[in-house]
Amino acid sequence: MLRLRWAVLAAWLAALVISAVAASGLNSLLTNRFVLPGAESEQAAAILGDHFGQKPEGSFSIVAQGAPGTAARLVPQVRQAAARAAREVPTGRVTGARAVSKSVVSASISSSLQPADAKSYTAAMRRAVGTLPSTRLYVTGQSAIESDLEPVQSNDLKKGELFIAIPIAFAILVFVFGTLSFLIPFLLALFAIPVTLGIVWIFANFLDLSTYITNMVTLIGFGIAVDYSLLIVYRFREERRFGLGKDEAIVRTMQTAGRAVLFSGTAVAIGLALMLFMPLPFMRGFGIAGLLIPTVSVLAAVTLLPGLLHWAGDGFERVRLVPRRIIAGRDDLVHGFWPRLARGIMRRPLVFAAGAITVLLLIAAPVFSLQLTPGSNKGIPQTLESVRGLNILSAAIGEGSIAPSEIVVDTRRANGTSDPRVRTSVARLISGLRADPEITGVAGPGAPDFQDASGRYLHLKAFGKHEYGLPESQKFVDRLRGEIVPGARFPGGVEVLTGGGPPGGVDFLDLTYGAFPWLVLAVLILTYFLLVRAFRSLVLPLKAIVMNLLSIGAAYGLLVAVFKWGLGEPFGLIAFDQIEGWIPVFLFAMLFGLSMDYEVFLVSRMREEWDGTKDNEAAVSAGLAKTGRLVTAAGVIMFAAFMGFVAGSIVGLQEFGLGLAAAILIDVTIIRALLVPSLMKLFGRWNWWLPAEVARVVRVPASPLSEPRRPALRPAGR
Repeated sequence: MLRLRWAVLAAWLAALVISAVAASGLNSLLTNRFVLPGAESEQAAAILGDHFGQKPEGSFSIVAQGAPGTAARLVPQVRQAAARAAREVPTGRVTGARAVSKSVVSASISSSLQPADAKSYTAAMRRAVGTLPSTRLYVTGQSAIESDLEPVQSNDLKKGELFIAIPIAFAILVFVFGTLSFLIPFLLALFAIPVTLGIVWIFANFLDLSTYITNMVTLIGFGIAVDYSLLIVYRFREERRFGLGKDEAIVRTMQTAGRAVLFSGTAVAIGLALMLFMPLPFMRGFGIAGLLIPTVSVLAAVTLLPGLLHWAGDGFERVRLVPRRIIAGRDDLVHGFWPRLARGIMRRPLVFAAGAITVLLLIAAPVFSLQLTPGSNKGIPQTLESVRGLNILSAAIGEGSIAPSEIVVDTRRANGTSDPRVRTSVARLISGLRADPEITGVAGPGAPDFQDASGRYLHLKAFGKHEYGLPESQKFVDRLRGEIVPGARFPGGVEVLTGGGPPGGVDFLDLTYGAFPWLVLAVLILTYFLLVRAFRSLVLPLKAIVMNLLSIGAAYGLLVAVFKWGLGEPFGLIAFDQIEGWIPVFLFAMLFGLSMDYEVFLVSRMREEWDGTKDNEAAVSAGLAKTGRLVTAAGVIMFAAFMGFVAGSIVGLQEFGLGLAAAILIDVTIIRALLVPSLMKLFGRWNWWLPAEVARVVRVPASPLSEPRRPALRPAGR
């Protein structure tokens, strides 16, 4: 890379320009559309779309609220307004307009467009709807909500990045480096983030990717790029202080810190790639982005960064921003904070280990109260026009009526719906639904979409009291599928499919958590073998995995305490009884890889010291003394990046950001600074045990326990 540095720089500049142009059109390709392949609710939705013309993804609703008693006379005017709006949408057509209460009228507009395409017509539809005297008109529906959320997410991202992540990272890097070298991590992030978004744009043209992906790539990509460059630049400075020439110092840096970054990035990619194998397409989209973030960052670190160090490393070092006395005090490997902490831990390892484990278990304890929801309309800003319209409609017809349960009876033959046995079973089904305490009404015989044109399918709607994601709705689905449908006793060969809001939410959770444990196991196994090669030990990778699981458990517990128990309300966080179902999966995938970042940084340096001295206590102490400040600074920068999510106004992203930020802070303080070194002191020489047979398999030198000590190979204090 040093020899080809000009060509490498040219290639990255070209990639940066092309990616920036491509990424400018990314938002228009993103959507929050959920597909549940193979699920019963998805099969019901396919039949409703193909045979009843019901395609809610690209649909809109016009909601009108007038004075009490005016709804009936408003219906024709709202229908005309809806017709004007429908003309603004390709394939748009009005499918109904009716009074839903004495003061509220609702009109539906359907289209064959996907939400990512339909949302772009929201503004034109609002202009076409116009105004009515003494009446408030709202354009709502999934596509309108997505359109209204776009500027909110952009503003949240700007606020989180410009006002939280970057200023905190700026201050920490200035303090850590004390020279103009702090700019190098920002330069790396400047290349890595747009290039990652440019590659995501390619995938967005072929796959349904979530609107949250931009936030994820920008904030997490910023943290990872800064982390990797921080480790490499810091090691380069160290090698220069010990007298190596500039290019020789770069080569030595890449042999040590560069190797750690490579293993660390692979560990992060393994954790994030977990989502590639989830059965839900929108999660696989996050898996793609998650795989790209560390991949591009590592690629930039090992290709572009050597050239940046060659050109600017020494020059930036000469421009001091912090007095030399302060820098010298921080670098003191005898009297500094981290050397003193290391010596304290080595004297009382059992006390530190027991205390740290106790604190982690206490933080994780609330996880037993964790409740999951497939989603909720209450988790997005309630001031948006589309959300206000939806809330007015919800108040008029009931929360459970916004997304009712849809029941499809498939007789499997034309005109099968005329079979008296089928009609009798349908009557029993309706009776069972009406008897359920959750159901407020059933649309069945006599409804305009009760039967399809072929006479093969029947369609019923069951309206509930509660929103589709609440526990009451989820329990109803269990009764519907386990008692009510079987109790209707349909003839043999007739299939009854349940879909719509509540069944779709239950299917989402079932699909997600049916696959999740097996994929977690696969990630644990792959990571273990990766770390066996990185650490050249059988014990350290196992310890690293257990520590990461403790960190993730603590993050789950904090989510319950802050959101469900309301401990975050004084700090502006929205209290919410349930945690959105995608959060634990994403937290595991992100945290497992990111926490392993710091484990690799710390233990790789300890391994390096052990190779030189074969003295476990000296290796652990020196590793913590030399990397403790670095790991903590990197963690606080990542913490700041994730707090950018918390500063937003979307509950799901607040939950996600707080879980990530808190877990990273716990990881670099309690776990890496206290628990890891204390356990490594207690394990002694077992830390470094790698039998010859295993060493041959992973192609690294063996580490038998009987290997004698050797004197240090490096100058004292290095």
